[in-house]
Amino acid sequence: MEVKARGLTFDVYEGGPDDGEPVLLLHGFPQDHREFDLLAPRLHEAGLRTYAMDQRGTSPGARPADVGAYRITEAVADAIGVLDALGLESAHVIGHDWGANVGWLLAAWHPERVRTLTAVSVPHPKALRLALRVRPAQRARLAYFKVFQSRVAERMLLARDAAMLRLMLRPIGERAQLYVDANREPARLTGGLNWYRAFTADQMADVRLISVPTTYVWSDKDGVVSLTAALRTRDWVDADYQMVAMRGISHWIPEQAASALAGAALSRIQGV
Repeated sequence: MEVKARGLTFDVYEGGPDDGEPVLLLHGFPQDHREFDLLAPRLHEAGLRTYAMDQRGTSPGARPADVGAYRITEAVADAIGVLDALGLESAHVIGHDWGANVGWLLAAWHPERVRTLTAVSVPHPKALRLALRVRPAQRARLAYFKVFQSRVAERMLLARDAAMLRLMLRPIGERAQLYVDANREPARLTGGLNWYRAFTADQMADVRLISVPTTYVWSDKDGVVSLTAALRTRDWVDADYQMVAMRGISHWIPEQAASALAGAALSRIQGV
């Protein structure tokens, strides 16, 4: 369905029992709502109602031209606006990659709107900041940010039949083609890359302790997030907390390990 919020139109894909507790699903880059295709049915079987939102830059009706419009703070406001439009006072939140960042900020700044948080792959911003300061290897892991912020990022990702994009998504096998095809649309790819171009460290400066029940899911083959950042996330949650570490799984947890992620998310949601 199309949901109008903040002067934009977001594509939101709903499923599960009408009377189920609501779960807001927030995707990352270069994916969209379909990264939860393998997870959502397991949540529906447990009686939950899911709302998978194509975020700013991905939804065709939510692609502002100005790079500054893609600050993470705008994406947080989008999520609140969509919850309002859906008539939901609060929801369980599951976010991956950039969606996890949005989830952390939602829980930090609007805890009354977040019943539980399951953050996938990306740790609490302050834990990542610490790892960047004390672990040179963590800085190296995020070197791709500069590439994605460049003016030629679109060409680089799509060159030679999208070879770089395919390499990024290789762990999810044939499903990678879904996102290769989707990102051939120039406006769509630019919208996703603008999240990187608009990002500055000050946007995360006011991220405080998390006061809602939280699970952080990390995988040991993640090429982006170090163990230090994963472990120190615990320092920033002042509520019931669990870290779930997956072995042999890459950054793309929702599609590579959907069953295990469902177990972690359901344990969090049903444990409240």
